[in-house]
Amino acid sequence: MITVVGTGTWGSTLAVQLAQAGRPVRWLARTEDEARQLRRQGENRRFLPDISLPSGLEITCDPLAALAGSDVVLLVVPSEAMRRNVRWIAPAVGGEMVLVSAAKGLDIATGQTMSALIREEMPQLPPSSVLALSGPNLAREIAKGQPAAAVLAGADSERTRAARAHLMLPRFRVYTSTDVLGVELGGALKNVMAIVAGICDGLRIGDNAKAALLTRGVAEMTRLGVAMGAQPLTFAGLAGLGDLMATCASRQSRNRFVGEQLAQGRTLDTILENMDNVAEGVPTTRAAVRLAAQRGVEMPITEVLYEVLFGQTTVAQATVELLERAPRDELDGPPLA
Repeated sequence: MITVVGTGTWGSTLAVQLAQAGRPVRWLARTEDEARQLRRQGENRRFLPDISLPSGLEITCDPLAALAGSDVVLLVVPSEAMRRNVRWIAPAVGGEMVLVSAAKGLDIATGQTMSALIREEMPQLPPSSVLALSGPNLAREIAKGQPAAAVLAGADSERTRAARAHLMLPRFRVYTSTDVLGVELGGALKNVMAIVAGICDGLRIGDNAKAALLTRGVAEMTRLGVAMGAQPLTFAGLAGLGDLMATCASRQSRNRFVGEQLAQGRTLDTILENMDNVAEGVPTTRAAVRLAAQRGVEMPITEVLYEVLFGQTTVAQATVELLERAPRDELDGPPLA
């Protein structure tokens, strides 16, 4: 049995695709009204319109009912909502359940990854019970049956492969990794760079500049990841470079949209107020700057974006600031291995 917690676009996609493939799936809605509406309408009109819900998909708002007998629990909620959702389902978690975070963000208050947050809230769980799923996964493409791949990371390879068997689909290929920290940081930090990509597109400064900024962005992501204990090659994989390519190129990307709108002169508050889904890159930028400062890691692109989002720097000033940085060797900095 698979339980999906979260009724946003990605949670809806995973619930529908897994149920369509014949997997037993329970979907945990936030309220009885939401559960009733999903059953009555036969689709999630707010987040995934025109995609029918399979008849075998069970929908409930009761955590005890949703998690009863579950092997894999997919936590597909925004990072800012992860802690309260974990506390909500905690009384129902037990046995040999595996909890999988599919969120791509950091806890704004602590800078924790989602797996660290889950383990903090549920100290009784062994580390091998908490996994992370990430990769270049634009939800609407997967919902339409288009092929994609992801990486599932866990401390115990055997247990992670067992969980993978529940999630692997003919058009959704799942790889495994033991670098949980790297997979989570890659998924979170690429959202920061997606905002940068959107700014480049909004300013129409060209593909050369965009490629240069994103390449240097990967270097920033990797530096911070290695300083925190992640494996450098993870950032060249599906959860790093792969996710970055998809998110920074697609018009479906919420974070890229934020950057594009900023470049066109709209305020951050106005942009966010008019979005249904969460743009994880915004709070992640704040968390990343704090983490970099704590570890003495240089992240100039992230720091300049922070000033655009939360300070007084304009997009035009930020562009000049980055271009006027002192020249340096491309591989300057701490070793990545």
